[in-house]
Amino acid sequence: MSLAASEFILNIDGSIYHLNLLPENIAETIIVVGDPDRVDKVTAHFDSVDFKVRKREFHTQTGIYKGKRISVISTGIGTDNIDIVFNELDALVNIDFDSRSLKDKLTSLDIVRIGTTGSIQKDIPVDSFLLSEKGVGFDSLLHFYDSKHVQETELSRALMEHLQWPSQKSEPYAVNCDEELAKKLSSDKVFKGITGTNVGFYGPQGRILRLPLQDPALNNKLESFSWNGQKITNLEMETSGIYGLSKMLGHRAVSMNAVIANRASGTFSKDPKKVVEELISYCLEKLVAQ
Repeated sequence: MSLAASEFILNIDGSIYHLNLLPENIAETIIVVGDPDRVDKVTAHFDSVDFKVRKREFHTQTGIYKGKRISVISTGIGTDNIDIVFNELDALVNIDFDSRSLKDKLTSLDIVRIGTTGSIQKDIPVDSFLLSEKGVGFDSLLHFYDSKHVQETELSRALMEHLQWPSQKSEPYAVNCDEELAKKLSSDKVFKGITGTNVGFYGPQGRILRLPLQDPALNNKLESFSWNGQKITNLEMETSGIYGLSKMLGHRAVSMNAVIANRASGTFSKDPKKVVEELISYCLEKLVAQ
């Protein structure tokens, strides 16, 4: 069945609508970053870069690192952008652009998020690395998809009960990372935990400037939550969407976080660019390791 032009949207040059990419422009291993300027920080490590394109907040470069072809793509901030990027990445490998139909043989991508985060546990200090074993979404993205089969519903229910979650807010959803890819990116220097993905940076993450919060104790409740020995370790804005869409589309994804703030102790990294650079180097080496 051919996909309608209003659903599968291509530019005049045949590239996918938002990312401005053709299928041959991307590798099967992809690093996603929030900040468009961080793409250059990653590809500065490459031996060569053979493709670059930039449209809106979506900046893509593809090249070679130690013999491995890797693409680096900026998503911008939030799961709304993740919805765009991950659906279009999947389309690039699993939809035939000529016939506008789904391919019989599907391709699975390896996708690693390299991002920044704030810890809510005192024992996870600034300037450390954290791997998100699970992503809990406080946005509503996955509820627009037939997604129950990828969700950890028991975790969601326990969390809502613990938080005394109000009915006017979207129900949190929880999704696991890819275990095989997580094993590849793990080491003794990497913390692990449950990552909370928020729908905003200020109120949704418990920050008060001039506006009062619906639940001023929310971060304290999140800090004290425990499920099967796991705690919510950190807050950011993309991981749950990345895990949910990747699971549904058949891709492998892991979110790697540079901890630049500790909300429990009120501290912030003195050199956040340094810890991000260290995480980039760490992830690249792990991706090419045999």
